[in-house]
Amino acid sequence: MHQELIRELSVITEEEKSILDGRQGIDQQLYTEKKELIVDSEKLLKRGKLIEVRPHTRFVKFPRHRHNYVEVIYMCQGTTTHYIDGNEVVLEPGDLLFLNQNSEQEILPAGETDIAVNFIILPEFFNMAFSMMGTEENALKEFLVGTLCGKNEQTSYLYFHVADVLPIQNLVENMVWTIFYGMGNKRSCNQITMGLLLLQLLNYMDKMETGSSRFDTELTGNVLNYIEEHYKDGSLSELAEMMNYDVYWLSREIRKRTGKTYKELLQAKRMNQAVYLLTSSRLSIADIIGSVGYDNTSYFYRKFRERYGVSPKEYRKGL
Repeated sequence: MHQELIRELSVITEEEKSILDGRQGIDQQLYTEKKELIVDSEKLLKRGKLIEVRPHTRFVKFPRHRHNYVEVIYMCQGTTTHYIDGNEVVLEPGDLLFLNQNSEQEILPAGETDIAVNFIILPEFFNMAFSMMGTEENALKEFLVGTLCGKNEQTSYLYFHVADVLPIQNLVENMVWTIFYGMGNKRSCNQITMGLLLLQLLNYMDKMETGSSRFDTELTGNVLNYIEEHYKDGSLSELAEMMNYDVYWLSREIRKRTGKTYKELLQAKRMNQAVYLLTSSRLSIADIIGSVGYDNTSYFYRKFRERYGVSPKEYRKGL
């Protein structure tokens, strides 16, 4: 990020001065009038505005809270540690974090050189960006649909590791600059820039992490159902195409959510099916090997022995 912006964002705010002077905790009235800590967009956005940026408040732990708007956090320098719906997320320079309206967030104290920018965004700001994204379904579009419709059960946050992607860094910096310095035509500029940012992020879905138990369950269920039905001739690339996900991103997410690679899950299913046929049919071993999707007999024998400690013939005889 341009050093002029870093200097501006590093200036100690009045809120931070109060904390450094000994105030314990945040001043909740700056964020909401309610007893429950739900940060209110009306406290942070001027009337009629759809988006604003503000430096992340340092030197204090921000207790568990929610927002009634969409928050996007960009890490300029240093790090910040967040707990979102129980998941630890550590933002590093260049990272982007999208939070929907109902995600629960807690933030550990940041130091003086830990500089982050918070975008406060009303859902309708994304209308133009959403229209630019086409018809293909993906996790990013699902997130936007949830924010626009007020249905946020699926994905509570999206976390992008994109420090090395120059177009994304430039687009974010352009938005910060335009809003921070009050440039002309900034609403149209920023809505178009947000659309371009989301289109760029679609090219880097392999650098994205999501946070949602329901999303995890649905993704894992879809993968396992596909393997159940297509264990003989299915492929990860076909599955990714069917689900409208980047193949590398899907491969990583399968490993993260199941502890196994797609290949390991597929092989486990094929072996289980081979055992079923060995025990419940009179098919020859050669026919069984072909029926479960293997065309390399020696490979099948080796993997079967690794898994069960005996050959297929010995397994059948031992029944």
